[in-house]
Amino acid sequence: MKKTVEGKTNYGNWVSKRLVYFPAGIGLLFFGFSLVNPLLIIFSILFLSIASYFAYARYLFSPIGGNVQRRIQELVLTNLEWNGRGKALDIGCGNGSLSILLAHKYTAARITGIDFWGKGWEYSKSACEKNAEIEGVAARIVFQKASARELPFKDQYFDAAVSNLVFHEVHDSKDKRDLIREGLRVVKKGGKFAFQDLFLEKAFYGEIENLLTEIRSWGIAKVEFIKTNDSDFIPTALKLPFMVGTIGLLCGEK
Repeated sequence: MKKTVEGKTNYGNWVSKRLVYFPAGIGLLFFGFSLVNPLLIIFSILFLSIASYFAYARYLFSPIGGNVQRRIQELVLTNLEWNGRGKALDIGCGNGSLSILLAHKYTAARITGIDFWGKGWEYSKSACEKNAEIEGVAARIVFQKASARELPFKDQYFDAAVSNLVFHEVHDSKDKRDLIREGLRVVKKGGKFAFQDLFLEKAFYGEIENLLTEIRSWGIAKVEFIKTNDSDFIPTALKLPFMVGTIGLLCGEK
């Protein structure tokens, strides 16, 4: 029987509070100056509008506002055609949300979540472990610090691998395609994978068809691309390029 502990899970929000508070503060500052120079009210309105947008986006991503963040994560598992037997890796696990979703869906699987947990994010190993305990799956998940650029596992170690919006954030890897290849390196031949990232961002990955061709040249048996932005649960307000407009899924079989 799974062990649960009391408490509230904390998976964070992709829109940090500072994206709301910082422009709001500048907007209010300009509003104060506009009492002396009325033309400055234009800048006040601009920055307050930016703050309002990010506040609304944060709300939409949250559990009370449509839970879009969780539903985007669930797309990864929806497109992971795995039987749940063996070991799975979550690359860039953040606060453990996707790792825990894996554990709930595949009750016989052993899950490893890795992350570098840099200072720029509100994520930590301790938060992962606490969330896993609250969700009652801690016995089947291990979290460890590691870089997606150089995974500390031997070739073909895992039966499945997933990742969600991580590769573009790995700053010590200039070519983001190398991160896809490294993630696939640790998957067994015949194993499954589902990686979600800004794959439509040409600055990171180039043309998507060229990316798919390159992945196939690595000896990958099956790979397909799914445009996340086409999902009907994503509100129009979030489909801008700097939000989820360039997100897609690479999934298939090694």
